[in-house]
Amino acid sequence: MTDVKSPAPERRGDWIPDEPIDFAPIFVWPPEPRKLLKYLFGWGGFLWPWRIVWLGLAIGSWYWLSPSLAEARSLEFGWIAAIFIRNLVFIWLIAGGIHLVLYTLKLQGTDLKHDPRWLAVRRRRFLFKSQIRDNVFWSCVSGVTIWTAWEVLFLYGYAHGWVPYLGWSDNPTLFVLMFPVVVIFRKIHFYFTHRLLHWQPLYRSAHYLHHKNTNPGPWSGMAMHPIEHLIYLSSVVIHFVVASHPVHMMFNIFETALAPAHGHTGFHGKTVKGRLPVGDYFHWLHHRYFEGNYGELTIPLDRWFGTFRDGPEAYEAEANRPTERHYALASEEPG
Repeated sequence: MTDVKSPAPERRGDWIPDEPIDFAPIFVWPPEPRKLLKYLFGWGGFLWPWRIVWLGLAIGSWYWLSPSLAEARSLEFGWIAAIFIRNLVFIWLIAGGIHLVLYTLKLQGTDLKHDPRWLAVRRRRFLFKSQIRDNVFWSCVSGVTIWTAWEVLFLYGYAHGWVPYLGWSDNPTLFVLMFPVVVIFRKIHFYFTHRLLHWQPLYRSAHYLHHKNTNPGPWSGMAMHPIEHLIYLSSVVIHFVVASHPVHMMFNIFETALAPAHGHTGFHGKTVKGRLPVGDYFHWLHHRYFEGNYGELTIPLDRWFGTFRDGPEAYEAEANRPTERHYALASEEPG
């Protein structure tokens, strides 16, 4: 298989937002306080609604849907199975709920949808010849299993004292500050592990599976090979070295596992009459063209490292076009 450059496949009707891609107004000078406050507290911004949902799920899960650390001292099928079922319910509520609204009921139609086509059916490259069934299978069978395994590992570690523990009473200020630390670390971790996954050996063996979704939907976000799930969900490694509480760990892994659902909808902005903020044109371009835009918009790592692509025109330069290798690997199983 050669790496001869080839133009992006033609797709008429792709919808592109009018406004240019803009990173979060955090690392800017001079500061823009009004814009920053809107980003932090506005609907569809940093906190509302999604990050508050992840925080609520983490707190609720710790107090009502998780074993105590005393119970977690021994690995028993009962509490491990309960965590797996809880996580399975969460991914169905988030990914399944968004899919229901946008793809089953089609309450938004194709308005604000980048690619006007719906999810693929009768396509040999997907399991069961169905994009949605393929995505659900990988998300639930591999994704939820590895998500649960990471969570069990850390609960067991907290219980035995080899994961450093930080309680509210130990230092309330550090306890609160740990939440933004988790977010920052997760963003940095995602950028560098994502670039690692585009290293050809890992792309060929694992990441190609996620990139079969050139027209992604909510379930595409966690449709990954087990190798990629293991790497992607490893953002929790920060808790091995920085003292934290199980709530911090759950907040970290819940956001990592559930946020891809609203980031891979294939829609952009505040859908369903402004009530459902979803989509990520920045990342959709990555799925469309396979390269560039490896991180997220909160921290401008792509801009700092020269991998930012601000629209289809940025891929017109020959050096930035996807290669034949990318299209072949995204179309079929590697040979």
